[in-house]
Amino acid sequence: MVHVIGATNSVFNQFISEIRDVEVQKDSMRFRRNLERMGEIMAYEISKTLNYKLEEVTTPLGIASVSVPAEQPVVATILRAGLPLHQGILNYFDKGQNAFISAYRKHHKDGTFDIHVEYMASPDLTDKVLILTDPMLATGSSIVLTYQALMKRGLPSHTHIVALIASSEGVEYAKKNLPLNVTLWIGAIDEELTAQSYIVPGLGDAGDLAFGEKI
Repeated sequence: MVHVIGATNSVFNQFISEIRDVEVQKDSMRFRRNLERMGEIMAYEISKTLNYKLEEVTTPLGIASVSVPAEQPVVATILRAGLPLHQGILNYFDKGQNAFISAYRKHHKDGTFDIHVEYMASPDLTDKVLILTDPMLATGSSIVLTYQALMKRGLPSHTHIVALIASSEGVEYAKKNLPLNVTLWIGAIDEELTAQSYIVPGLGDAGDLAFGEKI
């Protein structure tokens, strides 16, 4: 299942507008904060799909029955661009465990590239809800390989993949190469993907915009 949050009118689209804007992008702190705020909105939407239980809460005047999540998800991200988005989701699932994984493009002289997954730190994922975040979903290869790597830590009951900007090609690739118990949460979908696998109009390099250009 694919949910496109930006397809309906909400303040979410204001944040999408700002992270795309070349002038607003000059303020890296604002860029990071917008990623974080969109992560909070995504977390709220995902929270509606979780299992809940009733708890009794003692107030100064009595007892209230409140429906609360029965479990906290594991929040995972692809380093480094996903960190602000990860923090936004963690702001809402503050008792959740965390997982971190590195995935990068290794380019070849002929212009092609491979996706390499190196570092991973993750709890046991068996029968847990997993939320995997990456701001950009371009070809879809990185998110699929990252998902497959995380499955070595156990099979989750359900996985939610969060991306703010995706290409239509990347979404289709993910749908074809991920199992049925995976839900995609996308901010906006762009139709064009360049020969170098950059999303157009996209927003540029999310990691560089958040943390500075890399060598």
